[in-house]
Amino acid sequence: MATIRQAINETIERVRIPTPTRLRDLIRQIRAARTAAEERAVVNRECAYIRSIFREEDSVWRCRNIAKLLYIHMLGYPAHFGQLECLKLTASPRFTDKRIGYLGAMLLLDERQDVHLLITNCLKNDLNSPTQFVVGLALCTLGAIASPEMARDLAGEVEKLMRSPNAYIRKKAALCAFRIIKRVPELMEIFLPATRSLLNEKNHGILIAGVTLITEMCEKSQDTLNHFKKIVPNLVRILKNLILAGYSPEHDVSGVSDPFLQVKILRLLRILGHNDPDASEAMNDILAQVATNTETSKNVGNTILYETVLSIMDIKSEGGLRVLAVNILGRFLLNSDKNIRYVALNTLLRTVHADISAVQRHRSTILECLKDPDVSIRRRAMELSFALINSQNIRAMSKELLIFLEKADAEFKAQCSSRMVHVAERYSSSIRWRLDTLLSVLVAAGNYVRDDVVSSTIQLILNSPPEEQAYIGLRLWDSLHNITNSYEDKQPLLQVAIWTIGEYGDLMLSSERIEDVEIPAESELVDLYQKLLWTTSVSTSSKQYALVSLAKLSTRIHSAEEELRAKQIVEAFGTHLHIDLQQRGVEFSQLFRDYSHLRPALLEKMPKLQKSLTNGNGDGNGTGGGLFDENSGGIDLIESGGDEMEIGGLLTGSSEGKVGSNTNALLDLLGGDDPADGLGLVPPTNSIIPTGTTTTNGKASSNSNTQDLLDLLGGLDMPVSTPPAAIPPLGGGVGLDLNCLNDNSIKATTTTAVTGSSSFGGLENLLNSNLTSPTTTIPLVGSGGIASPTLGTAPIINNSTGSIVANNSLFSDFSSINNNEEHSKTLTALDKNGLLVQLLAKNSGGCLQIVMTAVNNSLSTLEQYLFQAAVPRSFSLQMLSPSGSALPPGGTITQEMRITSTAKATLRMRLRISYQCDGNPVLEQTELSGFPEDPTTPLE
Repeated sequence: MATIRQAINETIERVRIPTPTRLRDLIRQIRAARTAAEERAVVNRECAYIRSIFREEDSVWRCRNIAKLLYIHMLGYPAHFGQLECLKLTASPRFTDKRIGYLGAMLLLDERQDVHLLITNCLKNDLNSPTQFVVGLALCTLGAIASPEMARDLAGEVEKLMRSPNAYIRKKAALCAFRIIKRVPELMEIFLPATRSLLNEKNHGILIAGVTLITEMCEKSQDTLNHFKKIVPNLVRILKNLILAGYSPEHDVSGVSDPFLQVKILRLLRILGHNDPDASEAMNDILAQVATNTETSKNVGNTILYETVLSIMDIKSEGGLRVLAVNILGRFLLNSDKNIRYVALNTLLRTVHADISAVQRHRSTILECLKDPDVSIRRRAMELSFALINSQNIRAMSKELLIFLEKADAEFKAQCSSRMVHVAERYSSSIRWRLDTLLSVLVAAGNYVRDDVVSSTIQLILNSPPEEQAYIGLRLWDSLHNITNSYEDKQPLLQVAIWTIGEYGDLMLSSERIEDVEIPAESELVDLYQKLLWTTSVSTSSKQYALVSLAKLSTRIHSAEEELRAKQIVEAFGTHLHIDLQQRGVEFSQLFRDYSHLRPALLEKMPKLQKSLTNGNGDGNGTGGGLFDENSGGIDLIESGGDEMEIGGLLTGSSEGKVGSNTNALLDLLGGDDPADGLGLVPPTNSIIPTGTTTTNGKASSNSNTQDLLDLLGGLDMPVSTPPAAIPPLGGGVGLDLNCLNDNSIKATTTTAVTGSSSFGGLENLLNSNLTSPTTTIPLVGSGGIASPTLGTAPIINNSTGSIVANNSLFSDFSSINNNEEHSKTLTALDKNGLLVQLLAKNSGGCLQIVMTAVNNSLSTLEQYLFQAAVPRSFSLQMLSPSGSALPPGGTITQEMRITSTAKATLRMRLRISYQCDGNPVLEQTELSGFPEDPTTPLE
């Protein structure tokens, strides 16, 4: 009777209230709108009508109105005013109303809405409904919108439903449990007993849901992973039945029995067998069967083979099985589908470190992928090619990669050139071949070459034997002739060439003819410089190189006529519009004009330098080159854009040094125990430079030779916070570092207090010193513009007292460079999930220098890698930029830290390491101690 009465009432309501627009009619109206304004008008009109119906508490057409509102919501228009109406529909006894109500709840509600809490009771009632479809609706809604509180309230109900005799409900409950555990991992213990029984089901839908649930549990908890390792035989049995089963129309996809379940099982086996020899042994046979019996003519089979390869490479599999997996990927490389080729290259790149010899067999196929029209495939093929290079195939691989570099897009040239330099430096045993390779890189990459390539090339030339220096000088000379009309596109090549000609022009002129390269005449060399310095196609940075190189070349040639031409070219820059070129022109002109006898000593060849490469990753993040090793006194010849600045042969950090009076240390630095001899000064017969000074009324007085020293230093008075000066190597003369001449160093020019009548500071004082011998060799330590106008802080001269204020940081750096008794210590910060983080700590230059090295030994790429460190307040920490933020399999990231002590205390370091692995954020924290003790006195 009640049902009849309700039907009569609904009929009356339908007659009384006009019938609303149907959903299909609304869709037609919106699609018929020609402009966005017409569409908004239709939507606004319909929303206004729906609001008015909601206010009238119409229950007859509520379901239709909510359906239209959900469509409007899908178009991006606001529909939040329908939330309460959705809850009313979920409470309706009719299934059609519940279906639309729960759909609306999933789309319109989230845990930030207060209305979200009102649906919990309705869900609980429907989870106990006798109708399986109502239960299924409630489970789907709970899995979609469950907040942590709602999940805790209803987890018990879901666990009961996982034991239901109804297969449909069990499948839905397993999927709901999966979403709950993903949201609230601590609830997984509730579902453990019921989960294992899901693997005994015959229904494939329940099997897929159960395997998915177990996979999520194992990824969330190590204890759960150990618990489920006992089910490996069950998984192997299920997978074997799928392979050997005959045709089943219910599960067959392109001739493969249920590929979705196979992929899920293979993924779970990979997780269970990782770093577990016993579990891996149990699944070796079935993986081999899957790899050999799966049909590869369709994409379905390729999908299963791909998951099989990942499982084989990630578990402790046999060597033959790994070779089989690599061969499968090799077959993928021959596939006509570019997506499959990309997947194969990406997987080989992730697994190359596991079995490089097997991957080497497919080297020719990989090199062919360098010619693929797809840019993504070319990038992965390039990265994999570099990963395959070793000392045996370096020459053949380099030849192919140079061909690729010549024709590559601009986006590849910088990364490819940097990696070419690294592999040539790492694997080549022939200096001449390395020189030829770096020259080819400079020619092929043009202006896309990074500074680290220029730096490494100059470094190699500098440390090569004289005959190789002459050889590469001639080759560079020939290269400049071949690019006469394209200087603007080859600036890095131009810089290396003019640096080499300026340093080793005498070796070139006296060497033997090589191949088809003629020995240039002195006039041809000067003609080249004149052309480069006056052309508009050469950058200012290259002209800075050329101007100093020409000054050096003038001491290498023997023709007085060409020397005069060089002088005239330099003098012409005394009125140049660019301030740095003008300063160099004026200073070199004064050197030519008034102090020509000093030029051979001041412009002699640079000494050999050492450079340590700590990261050859070349990941394209702009971190080419290496880190400075203070033990060896090495430098990175070209500034890499970090917080470091290299000047005149020493690399100094940007940390502030505490200064004080240290005359003896300065004199020792400049020339050993005898200040006069060390400076190259000839003292009067009745005078020796004293070790101290006497003061009267606050003014200092000293002997004449000490005054000569002050004149030599140029009366510098620089701020204390300026970086320490670069002191050229001793042993006669000043080696001018042309690499100081780039734009970055010019911007770092420090302010100097000019003393004396000359406007050129340290150079004028240097040249006016009381020197008695024209052949005396004088180390240049002032701020004059000979080596660079950007020299950092030299030992500061206090003009009021006549005392010498030395930079402690500089002298501690210098002493550490010359002291080989420095000890280093390696500490392991983290070794987990394939990520190894180690800290190499050593005392250097009055501070503790730490290099963090992170190595990815897993098969996944780690993205957004961030290394953070904290130290107690009694220490100060300076962290330089890391070499990158992404860690591909086998990749490395380095980062340098410097720690100074402000009080006597034991160093402890707290570390936080975060990254993303397969889209999942990972955070690790640890604390380290046991660092080397700092032998220096703490700063006060």
